[in-house]
Amino acid sequence: MGSCISDRAPTRDGFELAYWVKGHGPTRIVLIHSLAIDHHFWNPVAERIASFAKVLIYDCRGHGQSDKPPGPYTVEQFADDLADVLNAAGWPDAVVGGASMGGSVALAFAGRHSSRLAALGLFDTTAWYGADAPQQWRERAEKALSSGFRALVDFQQTRWFGDDFRERHRDVVDATVATFLANDVRAYAETCRMLGAADLREVLPNISVPTRITVGEEDYATPPAMSKALHAGIRGSTLTVLKGGRHLTPLEMPERIADELRALIGAPS
Repeated sequence: MGSCISDRAPTRDGFELAYWVKGHGPTRIVLIHSLAIDHHFWNPVAERIASFAKVLIYDCRGHGQSDKPPGPYTVEQFADDLADVLNAAGWPDAVVGGASMGGSVALAFAGRHSSRLAALGLFDTTAWYGADAPQQWRERAEKALSSGFRALVDFQQTRWFGDDFRERHRDVVDATVATFLANDVRAYAETCRMLGAADLREVLPNISVPTRITVGEEDYATPPAMSKALHAGIRGSTLTVLKGGRHLTPLEMPERIADELRALIGAPS
């Protein structure tokens, strides 16, 4: 499935975000990528659901082909960015799915733009990284700024992908690493600080749309306990733990994630 820029969406604070629309069908699904990746992250899933849904993927602020303004960044700002992308695409509402950082943005969108949320898919993510998160994320930001992205590659690869996957799918691993290395380091640092400060726990009790939560059983970036906390906080949600999955399950197990999205919107498998 090709990946041509459909358009660039203006944001309310004067910047632009690149977005792509693929597929066809009555359901509108927007998918938000993880930290330091870009819209290509979702292509393996998008190609599996494009037969029954329109799928919008985009590069978040500070990522990929979107603008990289100075910080500070907040998840609420990223949620407003998503609303601006939907405006540009002419979508009044959408099913929103997000992985890792994208899941936190999806939760912020649920809190700020609930009338535009049709259903919610949360993958390998959390509402809150914990009391030590601000310091931990600041340290990661500072390491990138002082030592560069290559100093983080080994750490990232083992967090992203399970051992067997890294051996069998070197092409996927290499492509993901290349995207990571191409990031703007200052935008990356601002996004790290954003995630360290994010606390979306108060949003959870107010979510009333269908919600499916999925996590890899070996995920130690956002461990299953964090998904269990999401499940406990969102009434009527479902929780799926994927055996053998690590942190980037949309790349490791795209068919399983596509199945979760199918189930979320009631589409045939």
